[in-house]
Amino acid sequence: MTITSASVDPARVLDAAIAALRTPGTTLPLDDVERALKIAPNDPRLWHVKGLILREQDRRELALPALQRAAQLAPMEPLISHGYARTLLEAGLPCVEEFGRAMKLGPNNPEVVKGMVSALMAAGRSADAIEGLELALRRSPLWTDGHSLLASIRWSEGEREGFTRSFDEALTQHPNSMELRRDQLVALVEAEHYADAMARLEQGASLYGEHILFASHRAAILSESGDTDAADPLFDALAELNFANIETWHARHLLRSGRPDDASRVMDPWLDTPDQDLFWHYASSAWRLTGDPRSDWLEGDQRLVGEYDISDRLPPLEEIAATLRKLHVAKSEFFSQSVRGGTQTDGNLFQRIEPEIVALREAIRTTVAEHSAQLPPPDPKHPLLRSIPRDIRFTGSWSVRLTAGGHHANHVHPMGCLSSAFYLVLPPDLGDNEAGWLTLGEPQAQLGLDLAPHRLIEPKPGRLALFPSWMWHGTRPFGEGERLTVAFDVARGG
Repeated sequence: MTITSASVDPARVLDAAIAALRTPGTTLPLDDVERALKIAPNDPRLWHVKGLILREQDRRELALPALQRAAQLAPMEPLISHGYARTLLEAGLPCVEEFGRAMKLGPNNPEVVKGMVSALMAAGRSADAIEGLELALRRSPLWTDGHSLLASIRWSEGEREGFTRSFDEALTQHPNSMELRRDQLVALVEAEHYADAMARLEQGASLYGEHILFASHRAAILSESGDTDAADPLFDALAELNFANIETWHARHLLRSGRPDDASRVMDPWLDTPDQDLFWHYASSAWRLTGDPRSDWLEGDQRLVGEYDISDRLPPLEEIAATLRKLHVAKSEFFSQSVRGGTQTDGNLFQRIEPEIVALREAIRTTVAEHSAQLPPPDPKHPLLRSIPRDIRFTGSWSVRLTAGGHHANHVHPMGCLSSAFYLVLPPDLGDNEAGWLTLGEPQAQLGLDLAPHRLIEPKPGRLALFPSWMWHGTRPFGEGERLTVAFDVARGG
């Protein structure tokens, strides 16, 4: 039966659309919403869900007019105002003014505050972003995400000492907050400020005893600092708790201290659990060191890695590069990222609507689908082959710009199934002693493992490299020049 506009109930369509948006994998009823809008053209809720559906479909250029119309019809509705501002930010359009309106309507909404901070940073107003975030934290000192964000911004602006001081200020008012203590320790450890982390840890332990928060971080810090003998009994005691995050550090500690067999025994029980993605990169190193045949099963098939030259599917590379350079507004790298000697863009790059970025995203989407189609057969135990992506979606995307001496420290991406490097601009000394090349399989230097990369990929402008997200990857340093890339993570298949 053909559904006509006259037979559509706008209220039911609205409820169904909201339910679909809240249910991943559900078909979104855009056509029904369009028909409902013919009956109720001044309903801001319908315009809002239309915009949200188009946003979910990566069609932000079409979502924005719908969300703007919703905001015009309901100028005092906080949710609608924030949705419009947020989509402008994702699309890469100016949005400070819109976030200002959203903040007036929802002054205590932390997501709106974070959006305003991102909008100011994107506009090159880092001082205003820091000042506004400091003000928000004085009003809400227990907002741990805000403190972590401020620490990250301060670091990216060049502060290397005292970048977590807002945590200290909040803890003078709320010394009982284990959340504040935890997130400050996380930030300091990620930045490898182990002495500062240990000092905060000892301060907390003197007040509250050897809480698991302090015991686990003490073990990790001692291990990272090279004090194996002191870390061993702490990890042995913590193992009884059977927490995945702690056992990840335990496996790392055992690898660092030359005991890959013991590391394997720690990890094996976790490789068939929902927490398995915390362990695969360490398992790959342990198995290579011990000659475990599972190493070949995990990453031996050459089809897992792909190299594709996609220049013929793209606008001129220099046009894409010119667009990307404008987005590199940070002064230095983020402490939680792998970049060394360069900058990384903020936000999800592929959500932007510049024509060059849209063309790049869709060419990459097509290429990832081709790569997925040639992967080995499904394997319910394998971290990639258990959920081969077919409907290609991105969990994150960004650009990295490295300058003289820059490189990526070896790292992994536990939030995706396939990761990547797409090359736009390369330094002139590329090829000299593998300068600037992508390495796969070489563990993080801090582990001190004698494992060479099992594959090297030579960058070339227009080349896209794809590899499993759990696979260790990094780059060789280079001399003079610029190395401009785009990277992304692909979501697992359903």
